[in-house]
Amino acid sequence: MKHSERKLAKNFDMPGRAAAFTDIVYSGENGSWEKIRDDQKNRLPDPPQYRVYVGELHGHSNLSDGGPSIDEYFTGLRDTAKMDFGALSDHDHGGVGKPELWNAGKWDLTRQKVREYYEPGKFTTILAYERDSYPYYNNLVVYYRSDDGELLRGVRDGEITREELHRWLAREDLILVPHDTNILSSGADFLAMDMEDMVPLIQVYGRASSCAEYMGDPLAQMLGDDCEGGHWQDALKRGARMGCIACSDDHSNTGGRLTGEFPYGCPGITGVWAEENTREAIFDALKARRCYGYMGGIGRVVVDFRVSGHYMGEEITVTDDPALYYRIEADAPVETVTVVKNCRDYLILRRKNEQLFYDYRQEQETDCYYLRIRLKDGRLAWTSPVWVRRA
Repeated sequence: MKHSERKLAKNFDMPGRAAAFTDIVYSGENGSWEKIRDDQKNRLPDPPQYRVYVGELHGHSNLSDGGPSIDEYFTGLRDTAKMDFGALSDHDHGGVGKPELWNAGKWDLTRQKVREYYEPGKFTTILAYERDSYPYYNNLVVYYRSDDGELLRGVRDGEITREELHRWLAREDLILVPHDTNILSSGADFLAMDMEDMVPLIQVYGRASSCAEYMGDPLAQMLGDDCEGGHWQDALKRGARMGCIACSDDHSNTGGRLTGEFPYGCPGITGVWAEENTREAIFDALKARRCYGYMGGIGRVVVDFRVSGHYMGEEITVTDDPALYYRIEADAPVETVTVVKNCRDYLILRRKNEQLFYDYRQEQETDCYYLRIRLKDGRLAWTSPVWVRRA
């Protein structure tokens, strides 16, 4: 794409309009579809340097308000749901009418079981819990890089101050992720918060509870409340560098598994691009926002989304037109892939599992791109964004 006037006429382009493509097409008997296919293939990015691992990052045991024991929870994820990793996230209040998580040896038992079920390379356990955090985030799941973290006790249990929030967000060994941010009972308001209050990841989908991508989302209307200010796009529009995950918020030992028809039975599953299946590598991938969320079904959904070779979650500066690429492997046919640019639907591509295109138009100082994928059975997947500046 070197035509001197292309940017006067187009916002985006495919490699099919490259000069080499045109030369092959107009080369008479010397042209062939084989040469065209080879030219297109040579323009694709290199194979990923990471591997995909999928897991369940939000669930509860009988240590708080869930049904299963910790053993049943982790073996269910590992042996039945076939997850690569999992986190148990019991409530810090321990369940109404029951001892708090810091009493009766509950947190010690949680840490013991996280160590016991950790099998590097096979099944990774991540230490976590759910912290009531009024007023900034009523529900924050806290994830630890190690298996010996201490509970985050503040000025008042069940609440959080701005100083506490900022201190914990700054820690390299923690990730704080809110959920149900767009529903009335446990919502957040990204329109009211300062930028320093923003978290690095949001649970964009939770099974049978919420879909927090944008206000008025039909899926959100099916699942429950939908309140202004609590959406991922509300934060992104303000400039937040926020990626996404999806979780089941499991209470009945069905985490990671399909339990019924769309949408209520679809688990929320998180995919990460990590160097290996170890606690440190999975945590670091989440910390880098090199992750995506999807509504689970029978098998896995793998999404490779890169901009000019850079992975989802990255903030990059490019000296040429950004090259957006995706490749999808799913357990159902791909219906549409929506390229969301600066929080609006920019391109809707139908039945394309792989695509490369170039975007010519810089719209903001930093343009934000992510994918929303719809499978033929209605299930959705979302990637963390890539933020692009142009030199």
